[in-house]
Amino acid sequence: MIGAAVVGLGWWGKVLARELTRSGRFHIRRLVDVRPEAAQSVTEPAGVPFSTRYSETLDDAQVDAVFLATPHADHDSQIAAAAQAHKHVFAEKPLSLTAAGARASIAACHQAGVVLGVGHERRWEPPMQEMLRSVRGGVLGRPLQIEANFSHDKFLALAPDNWRLSARQAPGAGMTATGIHLLDLAIAALGPARTVVARCATLASRFEGGDTISTLIEHASGAHSTINVMLATPFISYFRVFGDQGWIEIRDKAHLEAPAGWQFSQSGKDGEVNTREFPVAAPVRDNLTAFADAIEHKSPYPITPAAMLHTIEALEAIFTSARDRTHVTLPN
Repeated sequence: MIGAAVVGLGWWGKVLARELTRSGRFHIRRLVDVRPEAAQSVTEPAGVPFSTRYSETLDDAQVDAVFLATPHADHDSQIAAAAQAHKHVFAEKPLSLTAAGARASIAACHQAGVVLGVGHERRWEPPMQEMLRSVRGGVLGRPLQIEANFSHDKFLALAPDNWRLSARQAPGAGMTATGIHLLDLAIAALGPARTVVARCATLASRFEGGDTISTLIEHASGAHSTINVMLATPFISYFRVFGDQGWIEIRDKAHLEAPAGWQFSQSGKDGEVNTREFPVAAPVRDNLTAFADAIEHKSPYPITPAAMLHTIEALEAIFTSARDRTHVTLPN
């Protein structure tokens, strides 16, 4: 199996450790966190060597790949160090907070001949895969618009100094937490962004980075996406895509902490709405399996470097638009 190290043992780092273990493709050789007490927080797998120093992981010959569940602004330097050490690297989303950072990470991994993966696991959700097949296969006709929302109030329980609430680590309200998933899916469905308008506010919390954001994206195809994220309202998550021959709506039935599957509705030109249920799946594990397949040269990693870059280019434009209250045009 592929030797792995999980770096960052907060909430999601523990999820990654569990899913890596259950995938049957990875053997976790090392756990890493700057907090010594974090060693006691991981229950699966048990008995794995723990370190507070990332450099020790990069020097470990038993580690083939590192998995970063670390603060967003740290990704650029950590990916560069992993590539220099010839370790494959899987970074939680967002890959970077800047387009320049994403380009540098992609280039470093390419030059080192290592695989770069990213935690856009929503691409592996069965209803999202069906949606993408329908859009790309012309089932909905010409794509016109996407409406998406992924909001919750779980961050209200975090300590004020938690990095997920930091304006430096997580600008743009919930864009780096949940909105990034919707942005990645919108770009996968409609293509790269051409212009962005975003507005961010702090209305029901004291979060440095804001607690509500609305975005309007014009894609290079001419289609539009509206993405809304709130960090101070009860859970809701839906993704709607409209074409001139029909539409699809996907609703999450529960937060991913305790998933309950999805409701998938579709309508064609006749206006008849068909609704069906998708059961709980394992998209995080499926993403990790795809990463393992790429490492072992079985198949390319499905999210291309270009797709990774397009998402971060749009994300940075959202940050800029929200901060400066401007209309941002992306470079060709």
